[in-house]
Amino acid sequence: MKGIMKKLKLYSELLKLEHTIFALPFGLASLLILYKIFPSWEKILYILLALIFARTLGMAFNRLIDKPFDKKNPRTSIWPHACGLIKDWEIKLIILLSLLLFVFFCYKINFLALLLSPIVIFFLFIYPFAKRFTYFPHFFLGIVYFLIPIAIDVALNEIISSMAIFLGIAMACWVSGFDILYSLQDLEFDKKIGLKSIPVKFGIKNALRIAKLLHLITFFSLLLTGYLYPKTTWIYFIGLILIAMFLAYEHSLIKENDLSKINKAFFTTNGFVSIFFFLVILVNNLYYYFLK
Repeated sequence: MKGIMKKLKLYSELLKLEHTIFALPFGLASLLILYKIFPSWEKILYILLALIFARTLGMAFNRLIDKPFDKKNPRTSIWPHACGLIKDWEIKLIILLSLLLFVFFCYKINFLALLLSPIVIFFLFIYPFAKRFTYFPHFFLGIVYFLIPIAIDVALNEIISSMAIFLGIAMACWVSGFDILYSLQDLEFDKKIGLKSIPVKFGIKNALRIAKLLHLITFFSLLLTGYLYPKTTWIYFIGLILIAMFLAYEHSLIKENDLSKINKAFFTTNGFVSIFFFLVILVNNLYYYFLK
């Protein structure tokens, strides 16, 4: 039993399961915003499982492709796959199972979701290679997050609405922005090894500016979503102001000459933004239906 628990812990470290906190609450918020007729709990479960296995697929594939670099990078060399605690065949098995389960749950959602699932898989697979051929790999990750509300709209309504597009833009810019901040940790290593990123191309100061601009777009995209959403109340807009304050706080933690608080900005603040947005939508909808 101890051996099994130890192996599961290693898999959790490999896949960074705690990072699910970034995508899942936003996905749930998108579900609450986009449904026209409240879906069955069975369909909600299928959507959540599809999200989880898509994220697991992307992370496992990223670990496998990045292993040669992760072994050389002092920051990542202690990660389970980089130091040999998890073998390549184990990662490939996780990739295969996640791929099959993602496609299966897309099939269970509806036929259109199944037909469109290869698009999601394509962008999940191309992201790990992006830093080899473009200085803008962060936007490939952003595309993956852009597809989350699009996929949920397809799953729920079999359409792609303007609300889903604005939610997708918000999520894409949000994740691209904090991925730029996260990549600052590996700036010197990336330069040395020949990997590309916005900080490598434009330097720390300009990278911080680009991240701020992306998060500003996030705010305005969520604002437009609120105007389009027929159930919006004052709670949504108050919550949006607080989210803007959290994003401003995130950027205040990182200075051009002081990157020591990147992890706090990346994990704590971004995780809170995602959860808080879901709670804002939940409370907004409860108020709309029961108190307004």
